[in-house]
Amino acid sequence: MSTANRLPAPMGLLIDRDQPLAFSFDGKTYQGLQGDTIASALLANGRYLLSRSFKYHRPRGPLSMAGQDANTLVQLPREPNVLADTFALQAGLQVTGQNFNGSLDNDKDALLGKFSRFMPVGFYYRSFYKPKGMWKVWEPVIRKKAGLGVLDLTFQPEYYDKAYLFTDLAVIGAGPAGLQAALTAANAGAKVLLIEQQPILGGSLTYARFDLHGQRAEQLRRELVAAVESHANIQVLKTATCNAWFTDNYLPVIQGKRMYKVRATQCLVCSGAFDQPVIFRNNDLPGVMLTSAAQRLMKLYAVKPGQRAVVLTGNDDGYLAALDLHDQGVQVAALADMRNQPSDRALLVELEKRGITCHTSTTVYEALHEKGMRHVSGVELRKITGQGQVASAGSVVDCDLLCMSGGYMPAYQLLCQAGGKLAYNDQNAGFTLSGLPANLRIAGSVRGYYALDNVLADAIHASAEIVASLGLDNVTRPLPLAGEAPVNFPWPIFPHPKGKDFVDFDEDLQVQDIINATRIGYRDVQLVKRYSTVGMGPSQGRHSALPTARLVAAATQRSVSETGVTTARPPFEAEKLAHVAGRAFDPYRQTPMHSRHVQAGAKMMPAGIWQRPAYYGKATERDACMQAEAHHVRTRVGLIDVSTLGGLDVRGPDAAELLNRMYTFAFLKQPVGRSRYALMTNEHGVVIDDGVCARFADNHFYVTATTSGVDRIYQQMLKWNAQWRLNVDIANVTAAISAVNLAGPDSRKVLEQLCTDLDLSAAGFPYLGVRQGTVAGIKARLLRVGFVGELGYEIHVPARHAVQLWDALIEAGKAFDIKPFGVETQRLLRLEKGHVIISQDTDGMTHPAEIDMGWAVSRNKPFFVGRRSVDILEAQPQKRKLVGFTLPRNSPQPLEGHLVLQGPDISGNVTSCEYSQTLGKIIGLAYAAFDQSQPGQQIPIRVEDGVVVQATVVPLPFFDPENLRQEL
Repeated sequence: MSTANRLPAPMGLLIDRDQPLAFSFDGKTYQGLQGDTIASALLANGRYLLSRSFKYHRPRGPLSMAGQDANTLVQLPREPNVLADTFALQAGLQVTGQNFNGSLDNDKDALLGKFSRFMPVGFYYRSFYKPKGMWKVWEPVIRKKAGLGVLDLTFQPEYYDKAYLFTDLAVIGAGPAGLQAALTAANAGAKVLLIEQQPILGGSLTYARFDLHGQRAEQLRRELVAAVESHANIQVLKTATCNAWFTDNYLPVIQGKRMYKVRATQCLVCSGAFDQPVIFRNNDLPGVMLTSAAQRLMKLYAVKPGQRAVVLTGNDDGYLAALDLHDQGVQVAALADMRNQPSDRALLVELEKRGITCHTSTTVYEALHEKGMRHVSGVELRKITGQGQVASAGSVVDCDLLCMSGGYMPAYQLLCQAGGKLAYNDQNAGFTLSGLPANLRIAGSVRGYYALDNVLADAIHASAEIVASLGLDNVTRPLPLAGEAPVNFPWPIFPHPKGKDFVDFDEDLQVQDIINATRIGYRDVQLVKRYSTVGMGPSQGRHSALPTARLVAAATQRSVSETGVTTARPPFEAEKLAHVAGRAFDPYRQTPMHSRHVQAGAKMMPAGIWQRPAYYGKATERDACMQAEAHHVRTRVGLIDVSTLGGLDVRGPDAAELLNRMYTFAFLKQPVGRSRYALMTNEHGVVIDDGVCARFADNHFYVTATTSGVDRIYQQMLKWNAQWRLNVDIANVTAAISAVNLAGPDSRKVLEQLCTDLDLSAAGFPYLGVRQGTVAGIKARLLRVGFVGELGYEIHVPARHAVQLWDALIEAGKAFDIKPFGVETQRLLRLEKGHVIISQDTDGMTHPAEIDMGWAVSRNKPFFVGRRSVDILEAQPQKRKLVGFTLPRNSPQPLEGHLVLQGPDISGNVTSCEYSQTLGKIIGLAYAAFDQSQPGQQIPIRVEDGVVVQATVVPLPFFDPENLRQEL
């Protein structure tokens, strides 16, 4: 391996010199080190040209070395558009360039740059729309020439997941401000989550120089990192990106293949600032980079960024960077300061001691290049004579490295997502952020402090406020803040008559492109963005937003503060669809009777967030166990745990009115002591839930909801009543109440052993009746309902008595051979009765008429949620209907989702299907075209292996159509 560009220790915080890694780039083998990125390894081997630009196919090399630009996009075998300056090097990695014609070094499409005058901003909007239909001809050509990477269509999905984190304080950014703030809050007793995008803690302390001798940053970093990593109250996430901010400090944080969903009581953003480029001709050449990029290469990766450098700066940090370069053996040929003089004269003296020539009031007017434009070869320096103006002549300095810094822009994206306002001071070129939510604060450079002592002091001030808001005692004394010199040069833009002065490196947009957009009439910066695509590339305006605002302001004769910058929206950086679609770990809940089910041999299954018994018996004998349990319920008595049903207590003078408005049925005149089926639609007339509404008193209703839907229904009730302001109290009592369903011909006999204070006869406690009484000494709510189609009782008791109730019923039922049954059995029994399950037998378009629920819609009351939509839908010709169907027992059995056909077309799908031992045939529910829905018709269903079976449509229910069994 070539070591010409590798620097000795202590340079190279991230690399392990004892672990070389071989890899290839464009077919040539290179060697890097463990801890390298693709870009740092290539630069260590003298390879600077890594990619081609989007529009003109210009050669590009690293700009920021921090993933803040698109200059290093490369292709991996299984992934396109990878940022080489952040992607960790791996042994055997095969990397290629992308977006070139021929080869990366000799791209035939680089000739497009010579025709840039014929491709002004927005040219395709105005050139390819006529004659009509021509865009379809030009589109593939343009996309091919301006393409990026190539997708691997054989790629197999990988495992991604999500996890949840809860903390008192989330600190975004582990630079000096973030480390100090986390430590201060943790010392006061707060639980802190520290989120850092880089693989090492310290932020600017890991690469920047803060003093003349260059010792303070590393010493401070070691002290702070050691204290943070050893603190019991601090959890650290490295190589993790907080990708957005949502209300109440809900933060999606991506680390590797996991997305953390973070909830923080308080949030402190210490995101720092982005180094800003200077705009001049050929400012995009390989070898032209930000000063921070050169410092990162040296201190993090021990890579010597060049042999002979020129530094262009608008602040004192450029002088410090020049000292770093000189310390590492880079010849600094010149430093050009766009200001009249540095803020700290000692820096100028130190550079002169080292023989470094300093030019004040000077800028780079043009970067020169070698043949093929593959690398910078020198610069032309000119004196600044006015805003964006230079002298008519200058001097040429040879160099192979140009480091530039026009100032800093706060990493404001998360804060503006939270509603913050970014303001610009045209006098000192500084930024301020205001209007943040109460539990979101900022500290450090993102707040406008750049001097290290001020950054630390500001972090202590911010964390002290947070500690106080958390009710803790602050144990760190806040430090005073001192004044500091401006860091932003107000106008680092020097247009060239020949162009190629790039404002946006991602989109190949030049100064004249932005000005022309305003001349055409797009005076608003948001419209300029959409017309020119400035800031719409991978860097999302990190380096183009500020110069664009400056150019638009000047062109429209306004201030930058009046112009503003474009809106920042999530995500902060590109995230993969796999992160969004990754496996979610839902809260896991068990009913109070869970241990009894396990002891009885239940095979458990998930039902929403709950674990429920599917059936009792061996996992390999599902069908046999389910059929046996169903037969037992039909002939004897069974017991099922239904504690997962949603439970809502609705009390108050307007309780009946609320339910009358929320549900489709009528509830104002519902008798006390009776229950009624409750069907709910949304504003679109779509069925979203059902349950049973039991009235125990004039002002007290108990409403059940589906297991997975109760939280949503509870929210709907609260939302609507916030508008209606009815005198009613709504309580979600799902977790407070447990329930069982005792069902079967002998269920009354079992209950009579335990409930002696109620008349359980058919006359005393009829079907759909509700009572409050005592069961096994436990106060209970009893509902006579028939979801499984048998004489049955739902018994609802306080959750703390659930096990006692279960044990008592099992003991009392021994004389009647009582047996527990599971959810799979319950679903078979309800299918025999033709009862639908919301979200299984319905979808996002189902309205009541489609599932024969017109009887559950009151025609007399003037309003319920969705009433107008239901009326409109019912007035239209019905296109489909949920029907019952049967097949012979020896027929191939359809599965849920199998398609119903009508000729060559799809007319519906199967929603439920099982073999019924009671009926001796396969039964199911399916959507079919309306003209296929009459009993006796045959509907074709395509099952496994493409086989089509002919099912017979039959009237519902399949079993006991007169309901004689459940009304005993």
